[in-house]
Amino acid sequence: MPRQPRIAVISYGGTIASAVKPGVGAAPSVSMSEIAAQIPELGGFELVHQPSRLVASPHMTVDDLLDINDAVDTAIAQGCDGVVITQGTDTVEEIAFGLDLLYRGPAPVVITAAMRNASMAGADGPANLLASVRVAASPTARDLGVLVVVNDEIHAARFVRKSHTANTAAFRSAASGPLGWVAEADVRILVRPSRRFHVNPPKSREPVAVCLMKMALGEDGRLLSHLRAAGFAGLIIEGFGGGHVTPQVAEPERLAALVSAIPVVLTSRAGNGEILRSTYGGFAGSEMDLLGNGVIFAGALDGPKARILLILLRMNGASRGDIAKAFAEIGPLSG
Repeated sequence: MPRQPRIAVISYGGTIASAVKPGVGAAPSVSMSEIAAQIPELGGFELVHQPSRLVASPHMTVDDLLDINDAVDTAIAQGCDGVVITQGTDTVEEIAFGLDLLYRGPAPVVITAAMRNASMAGADGPANLLASVRVAASPTARDLGVLVVVNDEIHAARFVRKSHTANTAAFRSAASGPLGWVAEADVRILVRPSRRFHVNPPKSREPVAVCLMKMALGEDGRLLSHLRAAGFAGLIIEGFGGGHVTPQVAEPERLAALVSAIPVVLTSRAGNGEILRSTYGGFAGSEMDLLGNGVIFAGALDGPKARILLILLRMNGASRGDIAKAFAEIGPLSG
């Protein structure tokens, strides 16, 4: 008989591992082995449950991202055909993107989660786990990088975002749509990314602080004067629209001092599309004004993903030129 697909399951808590405790509310308390035991269809796979952490997703850190990357590499080296990571939905897009930057192998690596905890009617955790194991075991899903599988849809880590607070269809990839889906027991891949981009795993676990600043009406920029003293090693600005900021944020002396000290990267708060480079230039805070004064172009990356990339680059000791080059390579949607 053919060998069962061998899939590693790395659990990091979240709603998919949560149940309601009277008087307390939902919190991570259920192991993936318990959930898997309730899904008869998983009998066709050899699941290797790795040591897990029952944590709420807002508690996850870059250290967790690096630990997951190490666990993925170990599982593949030990003969697993694919890997499934379960965690909370709040930080799925950042962990998935960071892992996609670090993981270089062809074997499928899938992150999944749930919007309804195990105590709720219609809990989506078991269905998402089953679909994810099927994707992780599928030869069709090889060489796609890290994937997010929820609601029977297969998303690329590069594009997926959480777009709703409670809906089971919360995850969307506005730029590309899902790469495919799970139809009954079959994995369908409709679109394959044109390329992958990688960052070396940091040799040091020394924490690096990168600030994420979102533009809003009348933002006066006073925070910028305190970033260096607070120990920040980089700044991501989520600008208005095509990549614009208020004149106070763009004030030359303030911005020039910051750009000369730490990398400042420009993204858009719009959440879809690339920031502009050469359309608006006749006013302070336009994209041409900012880029001309040393701010780094992030292309189509949103703020949280740009922050993860900058953190990993800074942890690797990348120079300003290396950082600008990395964003220039990954920022465009294709190429």
